[in-house]
Amino acid sequence: RKVSRQVLSSGAERAGRPPPGAPRPGRLPLSFFPSPQSGSEMAAGGGQAIVWRNVVLMGLLHLGAVYALSLVPRAQLLTLLWAYFCFLMTALGVTAGAHRLWSHRSYKAKLPLRIFLAAANSMAFQNDIYEWSRDHRVHHKYSETDADPHNARRGFFFSHIGWLFVRKHKDVIEKGRKLDFTDLLDDPVVRFQRKYYKSSVVLMCFVIPTVVPWYLWGESLWNAYFLASILRYTISLNVTWLVNSAAHMYGNRPYDKYINPRQNTFVTLGAIGEGFHNYHHTFPFDYSASELGLKFNPTTWFIDFMFWLGLVTDRKQAPKEMIQARKERTGDGSA
Repeated sequence: RKVSRQVLSSGAERAGRPPPGAPRPGRLPLSFFPSPQSGSEMAAGGGQAIVWRNVVLMGLLHLGAVYALSLVPRAQLLTLLWAYFCFLMTALGVTAGAHRLWSHRSYKAKLPLRIFLAAANSMAFQNDIYEWSRDHRVHHKYSETDADPHNARRGFFFSHIGWLFVRKHKDVIEKGRKLDFTDLLDDPVVRFQRKYYKSSVVLMCFVIPTVVPWYLWGESLWNAYFLASILRYTISLNVTWLVNSAAHMYGNRPYDKYINPRQNTFVTLGAIGEGFHNYHHTFPFDYSASELGLKFNPTTWFIDFMFWLGLVTDRKQAPKEMIQARKERTGDGSA
């Protein structure tokens, strides 16, 4: 397969050392309550205001998802299969779209595929492509510091969902302004989705998942809404959040023991290939987000299939020699 090769640009990365000022890795705290203070903010005695709207809406959403589980036995099999199909499409909108394509530019996609991924991303309803990619680039640049939007050093709850319950730390905003995101808005698909984001979310995340089962095979609108929209949406949110929380806390570090992101099989299964997180943070430019081989990575399979169809070009990948050298130099010996 035609895959471009890329080398690490950072001297610290090449040497396998944490960058200056980076926190020392280790077991992160398991805190189920978002701490409003940490790091430099704690020293300054400041705090982040709670966004009560998000707290209430997320609480209601999860209550709706719990109720939706009681509807599963009464739903038609086709409705459950449709909900799972929508989950997969939602996941691809995040993993193949906002993450690997727009955040990391790890491959190039032609217009029809970018349109599909943007629609799938609207079904995910996790902020528009521009905002998602902007926050993710800041996360990689300042991982596990106060400038990281979902800093895992503030505990499991904060990195999972708590970061959405408070205003962004001032460092996230200040240091985020120093990064260049013009390439995102140079893409007309990103601009279009951003302009019509609210309408596209209503259509893709709620209307289509609900109407299709009702119209095509006579499912009740009640069942269709709670299963294909509410339950599917809630599950997809938590699967994505597990990459920020569990995959930064639990698992091995075969590529770089100096950073906290881990290889987490559980997250990989749910997030269709995004749980090889130690690899991803070591080689963020790699389109596969994992070593190629016998690994469960449906997102990579999807990108490879799109390449076969001629809709993907310029897949970037870390050379095997680079991967092996990095394992020997900075890995924890687990692989």
